[in-house]
Amino acid sequence: MSPLPRLMVAPNGARRGKADHPALPITDSEMVETAIACHAAGADGIHLHIRDANGAHLLDAGRYAALVERLKDVVPDMYLQVTSEAAGRYLAAEQQAMLKALKPRHVSIGLREMVRQPGDWPKARDFYIWASEEGVQIQHILYSPAEAKAFAVACRNRLIPGDSHLLLFVQGSYANGAADSVPLEDYLSPLSEAGIEHDWMACAFGPEETQSLIRAAELGGKARVGFENSLWHADGTLARDNADRVAALAAALPVLTPA
Repeated sequence: MSPLPRLMVAPNGARRGKADHPALPITDSEMVETAIACHAAGADGIHLHIRDANGAHLLDAGRYAALVERLKDVVPDMYLQVTSEAAGRYLAAEQQAMLKALKPRHVSIGLREMVRQPGDWPKARDFYIWASEEGVQIQHILYSPAEAKAFAVACRNRLIPGDSHLLLFVQGSYANGAADSVPLEDYLSPLSEAGIEHDWMACAFGPEETQSLIRAAELGGKARVGFENSLWHADGTLARDNADRVAALAAALPVLTPA
């Protein structure tokens, strides 16, 4: 299992558009330009969303494969992670089918999207086993300490195979920012209690993003920064672009987590 990058940029996500920020990348070419700029600013990984002709969230194996190949040429040292996010548009079967066609090296997957009800577990288990056998490295997205506990139970019951896992802890939401989020320690506790070996990072919404990611570094985690989650610096000012956010966070992290 490859370790997670120290500082991953998530430049666009599934929901925001140019109306939210004119520098938010929508096209594949804009994503390539953003990757180059963010890598120069200090990001060693990028989380990739693609959009259709109307700017809407898209899961498409061919488009993803083409974008990843372009990025391998221009930022060969970056950790390239695709998303499987449903964003209210896709069902778990469609998400799984796209990933089986693409067979990406790295992908993020929300546990709550693979298992929306208990009866989904058999198909989800088969998919997780397929990914493990094919070398598809999943970063499991957990939105709450309760989901972290459910993940630990699933690992213990061998519904999710493997002895080491990659995780993303999400703090806050578009609607409320991250000001009222539970501490990251609450995500970590059920995993530690269950003895689950893991490499993790955090992401957070709103101007609280910076402080949340600094705290993640203090606790031994990695950071995901960018316009998918926040458009703002710690002082509440609007960032110029994703590279501006990366540079600001990179300046805060070296004393906490050596490269």
